Amino acid sequence: MITLENYLDNHYIHRSNWLRASVLDANDGIISISSLAIGVAAASVTREPIVLATVAGLVAGALSMAAGEYVSVSSQTDTEKADIEREKKELEAMQEEVLKILAQIYEKRGLKKETAQQVALELTQKNALETHMHDELGVNEMSKANPIQASLASGAAFSVGGVLPLLVILFAPVKGMEYWLYGFTIVFLVILGAIAAKTGGSSIPKAVLRITVWGNIAMGLSAFVGYIFGVRE
Repeated sequence: MITLENYLDNHYIHRSNWLRASVLDANDGIISISSLAIGVAAASVTREPIVLATVAGLVAGALSMAAGEYVSVSSQTDTEKADIEREKKELEAMQEEVLKILAQIYEKRGLKKETAQQVALELTQKNALETHMHDELGVNEMSKANPIQASLASGAAFSVGGVLPLLVILFAPVKGMEYWLYGFTIVFLVILGAIAAKTGGSSIPKAVLRITVWGNIAMGLSAFVGYIFGVRE
């Protein structure tokens, strides 16, 4: 028997927030670290400077992503809290007015005027604040995020992505290192794109093409800079 909870859980939209963040951060880790390493490898004949630059970039990138995500989500949370407080005051001071606004929202969604008023009234009686936050402002459980959790997840996803090219650097021959990095990075991006598409229910070829095209651009420019401005050691 299909229940409402099971029916909703089967939809991909519930995965959109964490999937977007995970793919973005892991993709950023792969491309950023690979591009950095390719640029250094193009200007070096020894492994040490490549490893040093890669590890420094990995640590700095992970911390930067974590800090940025924390600040971003905290700002969003602060804004939502401010709206909640404002909505509470409006519900206390202007009950009739906010009820009419809610009914108008339902009318715009296709309900008849009488039905919209009845729905607004019943939902308000059940939980006025939650109803207005959800239907008027679009704030719901799916849009809420914990700043600390988001920060840790972002840093971890970036690190996982960044470790992959680091492994290539540690084990691949120094001569032609940039080509090894380029080849394996494309493989990593293809796998990431395929996993993301499969999890999100979208087209795998389209996702893979999108992620590899931008990865190629980033790595190509980085290698170009390394060859032009690098000094072979």
